Amino acid sequence: RAMGTNPLTVAAPSSKPGDEFVLDMATSAVALGKLEMCRRRGLSIPDGWAADGDGKSTNDPAVGINKGALMPLGGSEHTSGYKGYGLGMVVELFCGILSGAQYGSNIRQWMKTERPANLGQGFVAIDPNAFGFGFGERLSDYMRMMRELPRNRLADRLGVARMPVLKTL
Repeated sequence: RAMGTNPLTVAAPSSKPGDEFVLDMATSAVALGKLEMCRRRGLSIPDGWAADGDGKSTNDPAVGINKGALMPLGGSEHTSGYKGYGLGMVVELFCGILSGAQYGSNIRQWMKTERPANLGQGFVAIDPNAFGFGFGERLSDYMRMMRELPRNRLADRLGVARMPVLKTL
């Protein structure tokens, strides 16, 4: 097991309230908590969420948690999982290696508490005004474009990435 969920968050301010961009996602196919919830409820998991100890897809959440690993975002190699794997490595570089915290297989396993987790975090802050003015207006315009994309047969409405917590603030 070389990687966990390795979450990535990107946020950017806009000039119009409600048009801020916030993305908070796992670089794995799903967050580990989804496997844990299925395990507790006795439910199987969909193909592509986790692999067993041999690297083959499993529908058993307990196998994914205890003996295998989460699949990277994108799934297997033929569905571009290497991209999620690469993003996960970038998060590992910032949050584990650069921060001096645990990384890769040095991170303790889920629910094992015999030693501290020693998880790290990495932050990159960029001032958009350092690159010129108008960032907020351009972002607001882009968010409008994304909201106005036509519906398709796969989605009722194309959602614009935004953390659910923003709706409760």
